[in-house]
Amino acid sequence: MKEQILELFEEGDRTLIAVDIAELSRIFAHDYVQYDESGRAFSKQELVNNLSCSTIRYLAGRSTGRRIRLLGEDVAIVHGSEEDEIEQGGKRSLIRYVYTDIVMRRDGKWQSEA
Repeated sequence: MKEQILELFEEGDRTLIAVDIAELSRIFAHDYVQYDESGRAFSKQELVNNLSCSTIRYLAGRSTGRRIRLLGEDVAIVHGSEEDEIEQGGKRSLIRYVYTDIVMRRDGKWQSEA
């Protein structure tokens, strides 16, 4: 199971860079929420819209740590850290962050909840 979750996160990184909206829609649950550095919440749809309109572009991403804790057969918590190179407002920058995500298996497939 941990291997499937790890692959989900690696696919997520690749699809953010490729702006593969269909794949992002599969990876992120319908009620997915992401927070930016100021604490503002973004829904899955807002994230997809921002990527589609090139409001933000992920140029590169690298996991600098990831730990998966299984809480059952269908729920896990993923603690990790990332370094992403992004372009926003015509400026490139490197962002570093830590995260705690919940992943759930729905209909046999793992999805990121938050």
